[in-house]
Amino acid sequence: MKVDVKNWDNEVVGQVELPDEVFARKVSEHLVWEVVTSYLASRRRGTHKTKERGEVSGSGVKPWKQKHTGRARAGDRRSPLWRSGGTVHGPRPRSYTMKVNKKARRSALAGVLSQRAEEGRLIVLESLSLPEPKTKDFVERVSGLGLSGDKVLFVDGLENLNLYLASRNRPETLTLDARSLNAYEVLNHRWLVTTEDSLKALVEVLS
Repeated sequence: MKVDVKNWDNEVVGQVELPDEVFARKVSEHLVWEVVTSYLASRRRGTHKTKERGEVSGSGVKPWKQKHTGRARAGDRRSPLWRSGGTVHGPRPRSYTMKVNKKARRSALAGVLSQRAEEGRLIVLESLSLPEPKTKDFVERVSGLGLSGDKVLFVDGLENLNLYLASRNRPETLTLDARSLNAYEVLNHRWLVTTEDSLKALVEVLS
C-alpha cells in the first residue's frame, strides 16, 4: 500500500510504501480488548485506602457491661457497626497491572494501525517541525490539513520539542514518540499523523 507524503500546507510532495507486514494486518478484537484493558489498568494509581477497626482512633474498652442494660452487646467503640468505626474489607493499596506479552501488544498495535491505514486516516508528513512552540500557529497548521475539530494523534521523535509544547494544551491533540505508541491511543484518536522517519521507526519495532 502506498500513501502520499504531504507538507504542512497539505501539498503532496511524494509517496511512501507501507509494508504489508505492519499495515495489512487483520484486527483481532479480543486481542485489542486485552491490550487496551491492560493499558488502562496500568494507569490506575491504586493508592485507595480505608481504615479498618484496628486502625481508627478510639478506645478498646468495653463501653458497658455485657448484660442487664437493655442495650445490645458492644465490645468496643471501633466496631464497624458504629458511627466512625472501622471499615470491613475496605480497599487497600494495590497494583492493577495486568501482564500482556510484548508480541500481543505489538500485534494489537499493528492491527489498529492497519485499520487506520485502510480507513484513510493515516497521514504522513515530510516533517512535523515547527519554528516556534506556539499553539496558535499549531492550530492553524492542523486546520490547514483539514483536521480541525477532530481528535488527532501526532507521532514524532522526542527531539521535536516545539511540537510537544505547542500541542500539549489542546485537549483534542496528543503527541507521542514513535516507540511509545500504543493501541489505546491510536483507537482513541480519529486521525494519525506521522513523519517518514517515525514511520520507519514503527516498522522497525513491529516488523
